[in-house]
Amino acid sequence: MLALAAHALAENKREPKDLWQEPFVEASAWIPCADQRNWDPSGGKNGYIMVTANGGMNQQRVAVCNAVVVARLLNSTLVVPKFMYSSVWRDVSQFSDIYQEEHFINYLTPDIRIVKELPEELRSLDLEAIATVRDNDISNGDQVTDVDIRKESKPSFYLKNILPILLKNRVVHFIGFGNRLAFDPIPFQLQRLRCRCNFHALQFVPKIQQTGALLLQRLRKRASHHGPLDHCLVGPYTKSNVEETRAHGGKPSRYLALHLRFEIDMVAHSLCEYGGGEEERKSLEAYREIHFPALALLERTKRLPSPAALRSEGLCPLTPEEAVLMLAALGFNRKTHIFVAGASIYGGQPRLAALTSLYPNLVTKEKLLSATELEPFSNFSSQLAALDFIACTAADAFAMTDSGSQLSSLVAGYRTYNGGGRMPTIRPNKRRLAAIFMKNSTIEWKVFEQRVRKAVRQTKHIFERPIARSVYRFPRCKECMCLTE
Repeated sequence: MLALAAHALAENKREPKDLWQEPFVEASAWIPCADQRNWDPSGGKNGYIMVTANGGMNQQRVAVCNAVVVARLLNSTLVVPKFMYSSVWRDVSQFSDIYQEEHFINYLTPDIRIVKELPEELRSLDLEAIATVRDNDISNGDQVTDVDIRKESKPSFYLKNILPILLKNRVVHFIGFGNRLAFDPIPFQLQRLRCRCNFHALQFVPKIQQTGALLLQRLRKRASHHGPLDHCLVGPYTKSNVEETRAHGGKPSRYLALHLRFEIDMVAHSLCEYGGGEEERKSLEAYREIHFPALALLERTKRLPSPAALRSEGLCPLTPEEAVLMLAALGFNRKTHIFVAGASIYGGQPRLAALTSLYPNLVTKEKLLSATELEPFSNFSSQLAALDFIACTAADAFAMTDSGSQLSSLVAGYRTYNGGGRMPTIRPNKRRLAAIFMKNSTIEWKVFEQRVRKAVRQTKHIFERPIARSVYRFPRCKECMCLTE
């Protein structure tokens, strides 16, 4: 099938008209309005909420926004969140290393009270005491972990179980705290606050903005051009970037950003197979034992779906080979400039050979930025992820390979919220694609092309956020965006 894709690209056919476009009329009818407030500031008198968020940059971002909403819900004061060190991410970055702390505090002042540290009289509390949930009732400790709170718990849970602890001890410390707040049902203004935090209050620090602006400049080949989202992403460096590039002239080079979520943690967690045989199976099992012990235990003690069954259901990450087949079938020509986001691809450079052989204008941040320019970010995976976030969000088109990925979800939502109906995102239906890929040894290229285009075009429909789905990913809802029609 890769040979057929190479042959099709060599023909240099005209790209489909809608390849780089969103359905503009329908998409542009939704405009951002999460910055509108209709309440008085919270005094935060009920105590202090501390949060130590886990995961990478994207999981931490979701945790921060959820913590802001819980602080308002409980009329409490939020201590600037801290980030947990992870054996997977191995990053010691804290909030102020990634986001502008003063902007975060000041922007949200009309909503909640935020402080940088606990008051001195509370710092001596035993915050190591572990609270547990028994029969929906949390014990009297003041530290609450993700184990104690169900995923997407309703506001009523916090009012019933967390508020009493807060009132008694004056402080509650959430450990982990990823997706522990429901998207529905939730009061209108709290949902709007969630969007306000994500799309307005969290701005990258100047170091990241400046390098992000440089990355965008090189992606666009130094043309005198800046994208519609640059000012949101790189702030004051947008203007200086444009002024610097005017002297070079030239036509702007549009680019496609591809989030190839194919790092070893994703591959290992998927329980899928990728053609590496017994050696690969043992290697991934060993990785799970270290990094995903709960999953490894399930694998040993339960009968889990087979790799073949997982693949047929579209539950395996797209491989680089499958990603390149999708792009070729959609009609992106061989000259397309492609930015690949993500950390080290599982299988290394040989695994990327399919992409680079069919699309030679493929780059990563490591290719576009010098070792000296990247040095301030080395060993800080979350800060590197912020650069990927900027490059993907500002792209002329963005393609994800795993719709469940936090980076892909946040990027897609940011493009929807700030993009004015001009920032298309390709969201493959992996289950449908899996059925197509499974026939790749017998299917003709033209039929393959038609089926892939049909599967992907259906995901470009403009619709209001489905109930209980993420506002970070689907901000087209009355709380986050206003419909002008």
